[in-house]
Amino acid sequence: MATTRTARTAWEGSLIEGGGTVTFASSQIGDFPVSWPARAEAPGGVTSPEELIAAAHSSCFSMALSHALTGAGNPPRRLETQADVTFQPGTGITGIHITVRGDVPGMDDSGFVKAAEEAKANCPVSQALAAVPITLAAGLL
Repeated sequence: MATTRTARTAWEGSLIEGGGTVTFASSQIGDFPVSWPARAEAPGGVTSPEELIAAAHSSCFSMALSHALTGAGNPPRRLETQADVTFQPGTGITGIHITVRGDVPGMDDSGFVKAAEEAKANCPVSQALAAVPITLAAGLL
């Protein structure tokens, strides 16, 4: 069964001086301010499209890796995933780096790295972002 999730943004003013609010409409988890300074300079308590992409990527990757590990008979106790999305004003998103550490009973480091590489390739968000270089650092906790 296909699902659709919805987010909305209301923006006021110019790019540089204006700002907006991102609303997570499907989950109703809240409204979050977004602005150009938060995107191109310091966050200052305001989010950016790149941070939202990082959240989507880290959670999707964790789900894909957990599913793959469980399917191979090694369900993880814990996965800690971080996605760092790099934005260069005037150029765009130039790269994504995923760092994952896992507590996976019965698995060695090389097996975990292999599973993480496969999850990176098969994660739907990774596939959607395939135009951007995605790197990975993986290891056991």
